[in-house]
Amino acid sequence: MKPILKLYRGYANEQELIVMGHVFKPTTLEEYNFQKKNLKNATSVIKMFQMKTQANADVYLELNGSKIHTKTLDDGYFKFCIPLDPSSNYGWIDYEVSMTYEKETIIKKESYIRPHKGNLGIISDIDDTFLVSYTFNPLLKLYVLLFKNINKRKIYDDVVTHYQALSTAGRNNESEFNAFFYVSSSEWNLYRFIINFTAIHKLPKAVLLLKDIKSSLTDFFMTGRGGHNHKFEKIKHILEFYPNLEYVLLGDDSQHDPYLYESICKIFPVTVKAVYIRQTGSSKKEKVASVLNNLTSLNVAVCYFKESSEAISHSKSIGIIN
Repeated sequence: MKPILKLYRGYANEQELIVMGHVFKPTTLEEYNFQKKNLKNATSVIKMFQMKTQANADVYLELNGSKIHTKTLDDGYFKFCIPLDPSSNYGWIDYEVSMTYEKETIIKKESYIRPHKGNLGIISDIDDTFLVSYTFNPLLKLYVLLFKNINKRKIYDDVVTHYQALSTAGRNNESEFNAFFYVSSSEWNLYRFIINFTAIHKLPKAVLLLKDIKSSLTDFFMTGRGGHNHKFEKIKHILEFYPNLEYVLLGDDSQHDPYLYESICKIFPVTVKAVYIRQTGSSKKEKVASVLNNLTSLNVAVCYFKESSEAISHSKSIGIIN
């Protein structure tokens, strides 16, 4: 058996490339099977949280004819932050990472985005923002994760229309897209599920920034929970990494998104253009409405909506989309 090398979508600006992944120890566990049903799906999901990571493994990034070496961290995670030639291409660009095991070379390919010069970056939460997850009910959320396979998981009406419009907003060239990021409190264990789910529903291709990987059953039962400082730091990093973009932030009111976004708007008073918060309960939350009112005083357009059709109308009314 060989170690398992996993790559994630990366991202680049004018000066720097960031790509990342994990190395897992050899295992007899099967990869998550997206077609399994009921108990078989539950078993498959749980196995995603039992993969053991490989610390200090040697990994190599092939870039512009050179081979760059690093090692995985204690949790098997690796990250290359590499100076980039200003003359590099734009759009989605392939990259390659390899490792050697018992004289055999293991090679994986992924892509990173270097956004075409433009004016919009979109950052969206996942659970209960576009993927129906029932975060407000932990037992129901766990049941859905375990017993509903990828084909049974639901997406909100019109959310794809809204996201696709945001992805091409301000772009005259059909092959160019705005930078899209999905930032979540879900862990890297769920990366393949999210990638496949977004592809099935034709949501924009995006960079995913998730929480540290989990590798035990106890961790599984806490999935998506705990501190939200990770999301704040990831969003702050994106806005610092691409300071010349204007941003649209999308989230929901089931957890901490409104308060995270308020903090981000206060730190970046020029670059956040609009904030969208999905209402997940039967009525709007007073605290959330208060936060959004506060954002309007910072000249941020806000929309607290139940249906994505409302968000689409709002985006048209402020001129973000046509």
